[in-house]
Amino acid sequence: MAKREHEGGAGPTQRQLRVGEVVRRALSEALMRGETHEPELDGASITVSEVRLSPDLKIATAYVMPLGGANGQATIKALARAKGELRRIVGRQAQLKFAPDLRFRLDSVFDQFDETRRLLDDPRVKGDLDAGDRD
Repeated sequence: MAKREHEGGAGPTQRQLRVGEVVRRALSEALMRGETHEPELDGASITVSEVRLSPDLKIATAYVMPLGGANGQATIKALARAKGELRRIVGRQAQLKFAPDLRFRLDSVFDQFDETRRLLDDPRVKGDLDAGDRD
């Protein structure tokens, strides 16, 4: 399974991880409660699976997936239109001194899970796995 690459090659700091989780929760709650004035987001069920912050905490990239994966690009565009409003909400709820600029990306990890599941259900792979268990 492919991993999302972190900028800088070293991995995120504890501070980036902590602030990313705070931003993820604030975004999730705002979207769940329908706090934006963006019509396409009204009633939409959107999973915010992860938020990654730049080392200076000024840019937050949110990995999102609409329920069922339908209308992904339309959801990203709607979130981009609402990003100023969401940024204010995140800054207020997360009690951050400076709210990061928000960027939204479709989360491809769910697709990778489906592909892995499909591969594991292949009869040839099951045969290999069963043979490995007998050894």
